[in-house]
Amino acid sequence: MMAEQFSTLAEEIINYQKKNDMPDTALAFNLHISVERLHNIKSMESDPTPDEKRTIEQFVR
Repeated sequence: MMAEQFSTLAEEIINYQKKNDMPDTALAFNLHISVERLHNIKSMESDPTPDEKRTIEQFVR
């Protein structure tokens, strides 16, 4: 179940970026996380912390 939610979150991030023509650097800056961290979350290499998940969801929805 977590993997499904997480892939949905990654998908939401990617869709938001496409829709708003926002590069990773700008999104990471707005989310107050590093670009490397954003890449790890988007590629699902690592799970976002609960705080990161909340922040990302609020931003991209």
